[in-house]
Amino acid sequence: MTAGHPAPPGLGLRLPDDLSGAVDAARTRLAALGARAGDRIVLDAPARSRWDVLPYLLAADRLGAASLVADPGWSARERASVLADVDPDLVLPTGDDPAPAARADRPARAGDGLFLLPTTSGSTGPPSVLARTRRSWRIGFDVLGPLPGPVLVPGPPSSTLYLFGAVHALHHGLDVVTTDRLDPADARAAGTVHLVPALLSALLDDREQHPAGPAPSVIVCGGAHVAPAVRERCARLLPDTLLLEYYGSAEHSLIAIRRDGGPLRPVRDVRTELRDGVLWLDSPQAVAGRLRHGVLEPAAPGPSTVGDRAEITADGSLTVLGRASATIPSGGTLVVAEEVEQVLRAVPGVADVVVAGTPHPSLEMLVTAVVEPVPGHAPDRRALRAAARRALSPAKRPRRWLVTDELPRLGSGKPARAAVDAGLRDGILDARPCGTGGDGSGG
Repeated sequence: MTAGHPAPPGLGLRLPDDLSGAVDAARTRLAALGARAGDRIVLDAPARSRWDVLPYLLAADRLGAASLVADPGWSARERASVLADVDPDLVLPTGDDPAPAARADRPARAGDGLFLLPTTSGSTGPPSVLARTRRSWRIGFDVLGPLPGPVLVPGPPSSTLYLFGAVHALHHGLDVVTTDRLDPADARAAGTVHLVPALLSALLDDREQHPAGPAPSVIVCGGAHVAPAVRERCARLLPDTLLLEYYGSAEHSLIAIRRDGGPLRPVRDVRTELRDGVLWLDSPQAVAGRLRHGVLEPAAPGPSTVGDRAEITADGSLTVLGRASATIPSGGTLVVAEEVEQVLRAVPGVADVVVAGTPHPSLEMLVTAVVEPVPGHAPDRRALRAAARRALSPAKRPRRWLVTDELPRLGSGKPARAAVDAGLRDGILDARPCGTGGDGSGG
């Protein structure tokens, strides 16, 4: 796409000509359906063409309406819960031949300045609906700053990680390439690519197979912690590529940034504090509140938290230890799942891993590693156990080892921790013992 003219009021994006035309057509359709300022619009897209929603989201923004991008991967129960919280004025299928839209018959809502209704990832529970203003994302656009184009965004717009990457690029007048999944060949032609850590590992696997040729100038990686071994591998295989890691959340947007392996530092105007080891934040990028049963519950003024445990050094840099809700009580020790996962992801042949708890009569929970191997590789339990012994105290080492061909995932590509927990609890997880040793147990 070639950069074109500025968009009318709203987010104030500089749209390429082809996208600008698509937005005009989407706005015409929305107006014909009676869309108006203050509306809440749910955008559905075909599972194989999810970015069809983008022109409609931008058109709704111009009208002063707020959009929720539905995730085709939601279960019927999750979708019903989300729609009940949104109480939408309009549910709009997008795509080449959309079915008729459903319009709620109600008086116009008062304008509340909202433009996006993101949902929490649902990695540790069912998604909930947040409410975000235009200003909160504009701040983030400037905090991240301009990046080299073209910008590759290889993930679904229902994930705010990818949607932010695309709209950030448009804000800075950059060409943007949107796809539903990563093809490493696309990244070779990109100036910047937005990824989650699992996709970063896939990109590095491709680089090992194709060591010559172009590579992105910048990799922006969010959604989860990048293990030190992955960071070192990136520096070795892509020495001329800047790895820009960020820590953020759907509730607070950009919180802190790490550049090329340096310290993780809070971004401008984000104030941090610890309360009993849990990170609290005061940020101008925070959401305006959340929707419950159609009612906006405004966020309380001052600091808020998503429950991440952290450490703050004397110079203000952060070490994020993981979500407090993702801790496993085992034998009197609270084991932070993400700490164990970081160690195991660095083992050769491991594509990704989720560490969870399996009920145990005397330990309360048995620390359990569910490993997704690189395709074509069998996980080596000896190597996994050796890595755990080197880096973790005995109480934190997994006592049960399972392997699955594919972890359940959210639309963003992150593992669905809640689905793994439920599958282990109910005995329905599609996983088998890793290597030898009966049920895969043993630390």
